[in-house]
Amino acid sequence: QVQLVESGGGLVQSGGSLRLSCQASGSIDRIDAMVWYRQAPGKQRELVAVIDSGGSPKYADSVKGRFTISRDNAKDTVYLQMDSLRPEDTAVYYCNAVGLVAGPFRGDYWGQGTQVTVSS
Repeated sequence: QVQLVESGGGLVQSGGSLRLSCQASGSIDRIDAMVWYRQAPGKQRELVAVIDSGGSPKYADSVKGRFTISRDNAKDTVYLQMDSLRPEDTAVYYCNAVGLVAGPFRGDYWGQGTQVTVSS
């Protein structure tokens, strides 16, 4: 069985920082890409950042220069360092493992979501 477990959300003041983590549990053989999405109340889920198996990151324009995605393949973990947070960053953040292979389990997996709230 494969699970993605997220941590690190919380309440922070505008201009502050948070670091999200998402670890895949199980006997993971490979994960192609790891992605962070977010969904604010009343809005569609949007892609925040993605990192491929080689470590190359891409970011949504709204977070470029403020957020940093990284991954530790040995720990099957992806991180999202969020700096200079703004109230509009408030959302539930989800991690997504794309192309995950863990023995007989293959596919895309999602974390349960973690709430990030930025106060003004």
